Amino acid sequence: MENQVVILAVGLLMGLLIILCVCILGYCLWRRKGQSQYQEFTSTLPLFPECTAPVLQVSQGSRPRCDEIPFTVPPRFEPRSPSALAGQGQGRSDGMEADGQRDILAHRGSLCVRSWYPMGTLLEGLYRGPALEQVAPPPGPAPRLCFAVEYRRCSEQLTVSLLRLGNLPPCFHGNVTLVELQLLPDDRRPRQARARGPGPDPELAECFVFQVSAVCVSESTLSVCVLSVAPQRKRRVVGRVLYPLEGQLGASGRVLWRDLETDTYTQCSELGDVQVSMNYSPSLRRLTLGVVRARGLQLLSDTGVFSQVSLQRHTQVVKTKRSSVVSCGGADPHLDHRMTFKLPPQHLDEACVRLELKQPHPMSPECAAVLGVVVLGPFMYARGPQLQHWLDMVNPTQEPVKQWHGLGRCL
Repeated sequence: MENQVVILAVGLLMGLLIILCVCILGYCLWRRKGQSQYQEFTSTLPLFPECTAPVLQVSQGSRPRCDEIPFTVPPRFEPRSPSALAGQGQGRSDGMEADGQRDILAHRGSLCVRSWYPMGTLLEGLYRGPALEQVAPPPGPAPRLCFAVEYRRCSEQLTVSLLRLGNLPPCFHGNVTLVELQLLPDDRRPRQARARGPGPDPELAECFVFQVSAVCVSESTLSVCVLSVAPQRKRRVVGRVLYPLEGQLGASGRVLWRDLETDTYTQCSELGDVQVSMNYSPSLRRLTLGVVRARGLQLLSDTGVFSQVSLQRHTQVVKTKRSSVVSCGGADPHLDHRMTFKLPPQHLDEACVRLELKQPHPMSPECAAVLGVVVLGPFMYARGPQLQHWLDMVNPTQEPVKQWHGLGRCL
């Protein structure tokens, strides 16, 4: 019995000694590892030789070309000890300028400039805009826009440069002039540029880049709308330019002048014109259309005129509304009809509005003769001023947009 107790005691003692040795060995390894982490880090930066003058050439015997700009590293600053500065200052004169310069260097951390080192050259051609041909504006008093279009097939980028405006009406000279640019039919949000300075010929000097494939660029239309913002924040449309890109990309790099299509033209269409006001509220999902007045109508009798408006989605008529008959004393009646339609925002690209001006038959009031038709909608249904009016309707200010439209024949 006593032998078993002795053996057990010896075993416990040996186990404790082994555990103590393991703990001591682990502690020593941990201390050695901690000391190795705090070793001084040696810099791997290459050492450059000092030079007395800035180096501008990249390699000896070769000078940079005219389209290259030498690129060098800024000077390196080396901290110097106050004792070195004191020793250097003893060799100088005791004048006021030397003392002041020494005090400034000591106050700023004792920095001394070393040398400049060449790194390469910058190709100036990569940072230049397209070289545009300067073309004089065409004669005439019409307001116009100067711009340039260039398409790069390798990167599939369409670059539109807005240069300047010309012959703005005098009523817009004191206002802020804005230009909204869109690439129809895919671009929903217009890109905006602001003219630099008032006057009849303000400069724009803005460049916009559109990422569009070579297949779609020929089917696109560039839409430019010029706006005038009064001091009361009221926006008025000065004019528009619709520039189809189909077949026009061969003239890349040339400056183009296009007259603005204004809304106050006096020449009526064959069947007459109608002034339409449109407003859309995304929060209420409501489209408001007003038929303000008409001019140059080809009336058939003296029975009056009324308007009929249909909201269509694809080929389906969603809603049709009709106004009351207004007696007209001439070919320019004032209608003042206002109608509202429910239209969700996700259906703005799928819906259109069809407006018809009709005249009741003198013998049968149920029958009516169609005087003219106009369709307002997105690119799927309309082109030209009708398309631009639909795009202007969806604006952040939610203000009514008025515009004249020529009446067409009923198909």
